[in-house]
Amino acid sequence: MFTPVRVVAMGFLAAIAVGTALLMVPAARQSVEGAGVMEALFTSTSASCLTGLAVVDTPTYWSRFGQAVILALIQVGGLGIMTMASLVGLLLANRIGLRARLNTAAEARTSDLGEVRAVVVGVVRVSLAIEAIIATALTARFAFGYDIPLPRALWLGVFHSVSAFNNAGFALFSDNMIGFAEDPWICVPLMIAVVIGGLGFPVLFEVGRRIRQNRAAHARNRRWSLHTRVTVVVTSILLAAGFVAVLALEWSGTLSQYALGSKVLIAAFQGVMPRTAGFNSVDYSQMDEATLLITDVLMFIGGGSGGTAGGIKVTTFAVLLFIILAEVRGEKSVTVFNRRIDSRLQRQALTVAAIGVALVVVPTVVLLAGTRFDLNTLLFEVTSAFATVGLSTGITAALPAWGQLILVVLMYLGRIGPITLVSALAARQHRRRYELPTERPLIG
Repeated sequence: MFTPVRVVAMGFLAAIAVGTALLMVPAARQSVEGAGVMEALFTSTSASCLTGLAVVDTPTYWSRFGQAVILALIQVGGLGIMTMASLVGLLLANRIGLRARLNTAAEARTSDLGEVRAVVVGVVRVSLAIEAIIATALTARFAFGYDIPLPRALWLGVFHSVSAFNNAGFALFSDNMIGFAEDPWICVPLMIAVVIGGLGFPVLFEVGRRIRQNRAAHARNRRWSLHTRVTVVVTSILLAAGFVAVLALEWSGTLSQYALGSKVLIAAFQGVMPRTAGFNSVDYSQMDEATLLITDVLMFIGGGSGGTAGGIKVTTFAVLLFIILAEVRGEKSVTVFNRRIDSRLQRQALTVAAIGVALVVVPTVVLLAGTRFDLNTLLFEVTSAFATVGLSTGITAALPAWGQLILVVLMYLGRIGPITLVSALAARQHRRRYELPTERPLIG
């Protein structure tokens, strides 16, 4: 039975397969020989799943055609396979069938089938508009600030804009963004794109509706939805925490060579990137272990739901925190911003978090037992893959082939989501028509 979530999962597999085939074409590589299967598969998965991890150097290994394939995979992965399919249906027939609506609803995290058409068009419009604005700013800086020829500057601007908004983290520079660490005209647009993309389309749509309502003379002051409030508040807290952590822990380390203004810019940049973007303006292999551990936590949490970010999502993290708070206080129900959280949603949050922990711990143990790398480094790499971040201490290419395959699987599972995977594997929903006796096992 092809349920919507299964179709979404299969859609990403199809994109990965097509991308792998295209990247194996000799024209995709700068040398006369085509890329190997592992290099093509890993890169295709990383691009389609919006991760950014790489086993080869993107600007020197791949040709312009190969880089264009990577860019297309990032864009397709960001918009969503089912959203793209529904868009094509709109353009060709000006209609969306019920099955396509169900598939798009599963990908876009919406349950109102009547709004799917608006969601599809809105996702594409918002994505292209933001990418165009960021690309314009980056192109201007590359062209006029670094004397790069306009065609090359335009390509750099478009590629990094799409990569940033879709939280992919792929860069066309061998040192990623280290060469622009002190340039706010490059770093700030990338940060803005990453944050906006990481908030998720539901939040962006609500902000857009609120702006239009405020412009209307008869608009009434309506409350923000709980999802938007939680996403914005928790994201703001995590961004501030990441900035403070990097600035404090790396002040005398990787940031010691920079002036005060540059330290602040770099700390802000690296505080944003664990939102699952993957760009880096400093060498993570030189960072303090405490910084790496905090980054692990930020990557695992990820960004907003229904967007391009990975991780367990900030709303899941917030619900878990309020569950703990309610239990500590002895409250009967879990409330967030004066709204009660349904018990089913609480179970979903616990399920997503538990599966996420398992998908990080088990591969880390396997890699720790079979490779020469230390725990902190492997935990960072595995978390980055599962959360589709792309940050790395530089060990990706040094992992054995079976280790790289583990990361490929993690990137895929991290993109389609743990709860989506569980739903796809469950062919049926069993509803028990009776209640069993209650018993209380000892806790703690």
